[in-house]
Amino acid sequence: MAIVNTELKNAPLPSIKRLPIYLNMLRLMQVKGRPVVSCTHIADDLHLDPTQVRKDLAITGIIGRPKVGYQVPELIQSIEAFLGWKKANEAFLVGVGNLGSALLGYEGFAHLGLKIIAAFDSHPEKAGKTIHGREVFPLEQLPSLASRMHVHIGVLTVPASAAQSAADVLIGSGIRAIWNFTATRLDAPPDTIVENVELASSLAVLSSKLEATMKNKKKS
Repeated sequence: MAIVNTELKNAPLPSIKRLPIYLNMLRLMQVKGRPVVSCTHIADDLHLDPTQVRKDLAITGIIGRPKVGYQVPELIQSIEAFLGWKKANEAFLVGVGNLGSALLGYEGFAHLGLKIIAAFDSHPEKAGKTIHGREVFPLEQLPSLASRMHVHIGVLTVPASAAQSAADVLIGSGIRAIWNFTATRLDAPPDTIVENVELASSLAVLSSKLEATMKNKKKS
C-alpha cells in the first residue's frame, strides 16, 4: 500500500487544476485493468514534466513506491478524497435558461462529487416546471430551502445583468461557495468562495490560437 503523508501544505492552484486531468486518465487505466502507474508514464501521455506530476500528486498526501509508482485504485481514491469528490456535495442552481438547463442535464457531475438537487429562477412562468428531474422553484424560496436542507454550494447561470442580485440572495441564504458561470465579477464577502468559469476567456484563447495557426499555414 502507498504511504500517505498526513502533513499537507496549501496546494498551488495550477496543481489542483491538473488533478482532474490525471483522474480521468487513471479511471481509463482502471477500466483497462492496469494495476500500477508511474509519474513518467502519466507525464509522457499528457506531455508534462514527470517532476511536476510527482509534485502534483504529492499534494493529495500519497507517495509512490520507488521504481514501482502508484497503485492505480489507491491513487484514484487519494485524488478524489483530496478534491472532496468522495462525497456528494449538494448544490442549488440559479437561472434555468439554456446554460442552466444544460448543466442540470449533465450526468458527469455525479463523478465529480456535485449533486444539483434543485433549481431556482426569478421568472414566475418557470416556477413549478421540472427540468432533467429537478423542480424549479421561485428564487424567493431559496433562503428557506437552503437553511432547511443545509446546502452550501450555488451554481450561478443567470444573465450578467442579474448576476450580483442573484449572488446576494445566495450569500444571504448561507451559501458558502458560488460557481459563477456569468460574465460578471461578483462582489462577495471574504468568507464566500467564488469560482469564475471564464468561458469568454477560454474561447478567446482558442480563437487566437486558431487565427495564428491559419496565418502560419498561409505563409507556408
